[in-house]
Amino acid sequence: MIEQTLLQTVTLLGVTIAILVVFRRLGVPSSLGFLLVGILLGSQTAGPVIQSDYITTVAQFGIVFLLFSIGLSFSVAQIYALRHTIMGLGTAQVALTTLIVALLAWLLGVPAIAAFVIGAVFAQSSTTIISKQLDDQGEHLTRHGRLGVTLSVFQDITAVPFVVIIPILGVAAGTEIAGELGLALVKAAVAFAGVLFIGRILMRPLFQLVAQRNSLELFTLTVLFVSLLAALVTNSLGLSMAFGAFLAGMVLGETEFRHQVESSIRPFKDVLLGLFFISIGMLFDPGLLPDIWLQALSAALMLLLVKLIVVTAIIKVTGVDFQSALRTGLLIAVGGEFGFALLAIGLEGQVIASQTAQVILNAVLFSMVLGTFLIRFNLQISRLICRVLTAAKNPAKVAADYQTSEISSPQEGGHVVLCGYGRIGQAIGHFLEKENIVFVALDLDTRIVREANLAGEPVFFGDSSEASVLESAGLGNARLMIIAHDDLSATLSGLRQARTLNPEIPILVRTRDELHLDELRDAGATEVIPETLETTMMMASQALLAMGVAQQNVIQLLQQQRADRYSLVREMFRGQMSTSRALDIAGMGQLHSIVLDSGSPAVGQTISDLALADQNVSITTLVRDGQRENGPDPGTQLEAGDVMVLLGNREDLERAESRLTGAPPDS
Repeated sequence: MIEQTLLQTVTLLGVTIAILVVFRRLGVPSSLGFLLVGILLGSQTAGPVIQSDYITTVAQFGIVFLLFSIGLSFSVAQIYALRHTIMGLGTAQVALTTLIVALLAWLLGVPAIAAFVIGAVFAQSSTTIISKQLDDQGEHLTRHGRLGVTLSVFQDITAVPFVVIIPILGVAAGTEIAGELGLALVKAAVAFAGVLFIGRILMRPLFQLVAQRNSLELFTLTVLFVSLLAALVTNSLGLSMAFGAFLAGMVLGETEFRHQVESSIRPFKDVLLGLFFISIGMLFDPGLLPDIWLQALSAALMLLLVKLIVVTAIIKVTGVDFQSALRTGLLIAVGGEFGFALLAIGLEGQVIASQTAQVILNAVLFSMVLGTFLIRFNLQISRLICRVLTAAKNPAKVAADYQTSEISSPQEGGHVVLCGYGRIGQAIGHFLEKENIVFVALDLDTRIVREANLAGEPVFFGDSSEASVLESAGLGNARLMIIAHDDLSATLSGLRQARTLNPEIPILVRTRDELHLDELRDAGATEVIPETLETTMMMASQALLAMGVAQQNVIQLLQQQRADRYSLVREMFRGQMSTSRALDIAGMGQLHSIVLDSGSPAVGQTISDLALADQNVSITTLVRDGQRENGPDPGTQLEAGDVMVLLGNREDLERAESRLTGAPPDS
């Protein structure tokens, strides 16, 4: 028995590691990798089979620790401070999506209770997929990016009531549902009050006592005890274990121990949540796929369409421009991992039939695959939809919607085309106006455009990545173009259009950081101003001035660094958390120190003999007997004990180190 269990455990771990390694390399969310493990090792597919009974039992704690971690991130004070956003956008999105989907499912013949569960499952979105895809595309700090991530995170909170309600639906008869739900809500209120108030009295002293013992093992055990005790309390009241864990997390989120608690629980949460996704994957029955694939695909399309319409509508009502609202809707349309948790709760409570659950499971998986493409091409899709809708509208109606006049440019030319009129764009515009420099600004935020127009500023509604809009703004005879917004995909498109219309015009581009510096230059930017690097430059200049360095020398140093593309700022030693491939692609120079021992092939040679430039590597510093020499003489002969500080990308540095030291390169 023990040997069989050990064999199954080793098989499970081996397959999981292999798949996650591949998925991480491909940039695919790990949750999908865990689902694939469950599919491959489940009883429904050919190959090795893992007994799912003990996995399912243990995996339930994955949901418990997931809700506990979410509770840590949202204390009572934070939820109260954000109550308007939560009760407004977050609750509206979840409630409307659940209602519409449930109604459609009911009209298609699904029992009312099961239809409600389907609506709750479809209302969830994947924060993991949304945040990672936006980060990869450089859109995480855009308006639609921030809205999308915020809504997906708030869904985790607004979905907590489902954790309370769904188990009740499975045990209550149709005529008793109202009474059972009322009783459940009373129990939830009692649990909330008990955990919240008693927890506030007891938890801080308890963790202070434990922390004074300076034992991480004791601290971790206490975290596990508190989270599971809260889960036990709510479970004994007939509520979900996850609800109690969420309440305990909220209480601890208000203490000074929050970050250490989160660190202590993370390994358990990640492993158990992985087991949870594996258990969900084991529910997948490929034998049913030929019979249900059309239903699953139709359900996935319904999920995407309903959420797209609902989110776009509620975002637009708040005053956000239509295209940004539409792009937010495209992000949120994707299905979510938390939907699997609600589906599992529904199956456990026998609220939803297994055949229907198979359809919903496949629908969410399909939506995750399709949703990644919606996120990836959200700009192009939103443009296409806007173009179609605009063409169908009355031109007078369009003008009324935007409340702005047709774009006009100065007849004499020589003006500045300013793309993006947010915080930075408006500041630039004010400086230009102060020096009597004529400019034309473009923005997609109708509120900014309307108010700026009323103030007499030359701001017009228009997509600055469209050639026709740039042409209307007079780019052909403009003197300068400035891209002040922070939408990478729109910036790249705008650069290409601008270079076609006016190949010689200087273009200044603002970007958040240095990751896309070279990509923007290659697309046609004359100068790229990264905010993080410029902030570093300003802090360094103030430090030099404070230490008595002449102002003229500081100015020259800053000018030289900008001409050298921030060479001093971009050269850095990499820590374990900063060795990502993205930094290498971005051209971030990596510094690496190499010690030459007596057996190193480089000893006895001069720096010029090494021909490091042929390997795209340069030596920035030579350290000998504790003395640093920056930019050492190429004729310097190397000795044993010298430390060479090399600059290059990761692969080139590994090859250079192997040649200089005689050690084999890292595999």
